Amino acid sequence: MGSDGWDPPEGFVGHAGCPGVYSGVSDSAPEIRFVANLWTLEQHPSEQNEWSLAEKVAAVKEAGFDGVNWRGSAELKKLLAQYSLEFSGLFDADDPADYADLIRAQMACGAKTINVQLCDHDTPVEEAITKTILLMEEDERQQANTHLEVHRDTCTETPEKAYAIADGYREATGKVLRMNVDHSHPAIIKHLSPAGFAERLLDRPELLQHGNLLHCRPFNGHHCQIPVTDGGGGLTREFLDYLPFVEAAFSCWLAGPRPHNVLWVVPELGPVASGYGISTWPAVWHDCIVAMGEMRGAWARASDQAN
Repeated sequence: MGSDGWDPPEGFVGHAGCPGVYSGVSDSAPEIRFVANLWTLEQHPSEQNEWSLAEKVAAVKEAGFDGVNWRGSAELKKLLAQYSLEFSGLFDADDPADYADLIRAQMACGAKTINVQLCDHDTPVEEAITKTILLMEEDERQQANTHLEVHRDTCTETPEKAYAIADGYREATGKVLRMNVDHSHPAIIKHLSPAGFAERLLDRPELLQHGNLLHCRPFNGHHCQIPVTDGGGGLTREFLDYLPFVEAAFSCWLAGPRPHNVLWVVPELGPVASGYGISTWPAVWHDCIVAMGEMRGAWARASDQAN
């Protein structure tokens, strides 16, 4: 067993950009889907004149995204069909009695991936492991594609808790837990500089590689969200420092088993209303569109290097 408490599976090797990768991958060309979280459009363009759901979905299509990330509903399903957009679902949960209905609602809307924020910051690890097992059992019954998100104010609040849950799940089931690692959260906990992003945040690559959902919130070691643009037509220094990490994360996923051979990426910028955006920054929706374009370039570079 390794020093981090897990046994690498057969075929697990390492390289400089990602401490461990799997050697056996699909021969077909991998794909990427960029999906916009409708949370980014909260109170956009203003608190008084927030767009309707129909206006938001139309804007997502116009901006060039491949799909929408949100809670499934009948209204949203109609709009997705109207605009030929794909769907990535989400929900937060605690009580296992709710899991079946929550997953079912996302599947009814056509979810290809589902993101779950589970329990609370003070949920004991053993309880979180039990509830994670129940969540993934329901996922299997419905043949969904559920991912447990690493996020503050949930049971995965710190890297140590997230890894303990993943290790406990693997010990109980023999499977690697499917996770969505939002690296912005552990980055600020670890107090990192850009030079250490990849080495310190891709330290459990199997947790990234066994899922196909990734939240990419621009961050530095002190702020879990930083502005993408500078208000003058350029990219911020902070975003330029962050962008190589996105490429490293893509390279790490590409080197793994590549579930479904498609990576779903959410350029995850939160609004001012939620305290992620700052009122003096450029509009987060504008920054989200720019970030998506830059991340497409990072994907192209990572794909070229993988070939």
